[in-house]
Amino acid sequence: MPDNGRLTLLIGGARSGKSAHAEQLVTALPAPWTYIATAQSFDAEMDDRIALHRARRAAGWETVEEPHDLAGTLAKLPEGRPVLVDCLTLWLTNRMLADADLETECALLENVLAAPRGPWFVVSNEVGLGIVPDNALARRFRDAAGRLNQRIAAKADRVLFMVAGLPMQVK
Repeated sequence: MPDNGRLTLLIGGARSGKSAHAEQLVTALPAPWTYIATAQSFDAEMDDRIALHRARRAAGWETVEEPHDLAGTLAKLPEGRPVLVDCLTLWLTNRMLADADLETECALLENVLAAPRGPWFVVSNEVGLGIVPDNALARRFRDAAGRLNQRIAAKADRVLFMVAGLPMQVK
């Protein structure tokens, strides 16, 4: 089945190969491709991570840096364009730190992702496989990320769980 008009969620732990695999899936489709980067850099280590992601992308990518208005940015994209969102958990972090109304913003994002106008690929971290965090903010984040991942997985046509660079199709 072609990926046009489909939503694929790629989920897994840190350094599981989510982004690289998503990039491979997108670049198997005709360019141009849109990469929506949700990361914000607040230190040199994050600068290095962002630089690695940028260096990995070949010609044909249009990068949109959007740490906050993800739903609005997705809603404005051209019809049929392959899109990679990297990643939902960084976007969620940004919105939490901005004291946003998470329920409203997650619902807006869910509505936009429920009707992709092209092959859309969304990367997110699975944060619920570890121990219960020791502080309230971390527990709030873990819970919000888990709920968001469930909502997007329910809307997705395909869900890939990444483990050690290997995709496992779970939906």
